[in-house]
Amino acid sequence: MLNQNKIAVVIPYYNASNHIVDVVRELPDFIDNIYIVDDCGDETLPKEELSVFKNLVYLTNEVNIGVGGATKAGFKAAIVDNIDIVVKVDADDQMDTSYIEALINPLINNNAEYAKGNRFRDFKALKSMPLVRKIGNLVLSFLTKAATGYWNNFDPTNGFFAVKTETLAKLDYDNIADRYYFETSLIAELYFQDARIKDIAMPAIYGTEKSSMSVWKMPFVFLPKLFKTFVKRITKSYFIYDFNMSSIYILFGVPLFLFGLIYGVYNWWFYTSQSIFAPTGTIMLVTLTIIIGFQLLLQAIHYDITKAPKSN
Repeated sequence: MLNQNKIAVVIPYYNASNHIVDVVRELPDFIDNIYIVDDCGDETLPKEELSVFKNLVYLTNEVNIGVGGATKAGFKAAIVDNIDIVVKVDADDQMDTSYIEALINPLINNNAEYAKGNRFRDFKALKSMPLVRKIGNLVLSFLTKAATGYWNNFDPTNGFFAVKTETLAKLDYDNIADRYYFETSLIAELYFQDARIKDIAMPAIYGTEKSSMSVWKMPFVFLPKLFKTFVKRITKSYFIYDFNMSSIYILFGVPLFLFGLIYGVYNWWFYTSQSIFAPTGTIMLVTLTIIIGFQLLLQAIHYDITKAPKSN
């Protein structure tokens, strides 16, 4: 325990037999339970080597369901066991577990309900990150801010995080992805609980373990899901759970902007093909609708940013 809080670690295990023992060995002494969730990979979990450690709880998925599905199984077990805080650690030994206490302190002090690593706060860590991964994370982080509503947080796909189980108990797990979209979908669900997220600066560690997902596939996996998350959040936040000035901005801004854009493109094509000048009234109508619509959308974005849950 730490400050009278029961702390558990959830480790989703998949083809990491060369690393799992080191990961468990490096965990702090104050961890009460260690849930190792075997996600049915090709490599058998080395239970004999792990037998020297205490407080291990083994969970096994009947079929492979992904890192998210395995982590959710650990969450549910921690809730049943009355754990106060759960820390998610990967089995590939690419997370510095000495930062676990820094992750859980904001939760213990009631400054946040969720704390996660941020590899972009440390310039040395940023320099050591592979260029392709760095650019991908920057773009993905911005899009995720818009989709989830957490405008004040960065590096959202970081899988090293701690969360209160009382917050986990309120979530709809059917809306949390089982595979690569797990961290983003989890944050998206936390938004509807007004959960505060705290970023903890820490370096990234890149070892010999390879990701099972190609970099070029990432946009095709994430972009449609991020768009769906964005639409769902806006609809729920501004038209179902609440209706406020931002709802008005969106309601008028979107059709005005789209009308101006589509009508402008059509008229540009039409008058260009006829080799004649567009009427002044048409140009004014297109310009005004685009400008007014854009200004209304900017106001909606500003309101959304100020509405984002903030940690202390």
